[in-house]
Amino acid sequence: MKKLIVSLIVVAMAVGVVAQKNMATEADYKKFFNTKTYVVMDDNPMSDFNFMIKKVMPRVWDVTEYEIISHSEFDEKRRDPSYSFIVTSTVTFDKDKTKARYTFISLLLGKDVYSITDMPDLCSIPLSYLRVEDDSYAYKMEGFIKFMQDHVKLVSQNPNIIGANMFKYYNKNVKSLNNKKLLLVKEDLTADINTLSKLQKEYPYHVEIVDQEIITKAIEDKDPDVVYLHKVGPEGTKYKARCYKIVIGAADSQFYYFDWHMVTPKNRDGLLLKDVKAMAK
Repeated sequence: MKKLIVSLIVVAMAVGVVAQKNMATEADYKKFFNTKTYVVMDDNPMSDFNFMIKKVMPRVWDVTEYEIISHSEFDEKRRDPSYSFIVTSTVTFDKDKTKARYTFISLLLGKDVYSITDMPDLCSIPLSYLRVEDDSYAYKMEGFIKFMQDHVKLVSQNPNIIGANMFKYYNKNVKSLNNKKLLLVKEDLTADINTLSKLQKEYPYHVEIVDQEIITKAIEDKDPDVVYLHKVGPEGTKYKARCYKIVIGAADSQFYYFDWHMVTPKNRDGLLLKDVKAMAK
């Protein structure tokens, strides 16, 4: 279900997911732990996002007190620095010079500023291309929320990580994929790796092509042996756009691989052969 909770126009660095101007500081990360977190609902009460976020928050969120609020309440509260917010947003990248728009989920720190683009951004994760319905990612919400709070804990203890390319830090975890089962959905794969036989020629570890329900069960069961792909792309729409690829642990919600590419006739929308080779190192 399409949604637009907050219009967030981001002028991003080359491979970053947050704008330099609203990147959170070390002090911001420290402040977060003393805030109350408000989770902002979609304006559509029947959205998959609303259903899943209500289910996930009590299961995984333990870093701050939290409360669920409406979009109008967010507008009233967002200037208060004693609050933090989990909110979805529409993001564009001016440097890309495209009309592509994406849905991100962000953890923002309250601040008395004119625009939400100036609120300190503690963590932002791409969810989907804007035209893609939210049921394509809602079942992964537990992983996103758990990663978000673990990421804030990590950065507060290791502020040297702060930068435009923070998620690249997690690529060191590819070394742990040798004892994991990688679950992929066929629709997320480009043509040169869209069968098991093609994948196994390049990827030496356990890999399976499965349907969404198998990944959902692995996440719900917190299977420590499973990692899965979260792919964000234009899904066949006409616009040139970014394609994000994130491999996430079903149990620990760690990122094991993060990268993105611009969709072109050569590099299609989906996991690329070069991604598989990078994960096989």
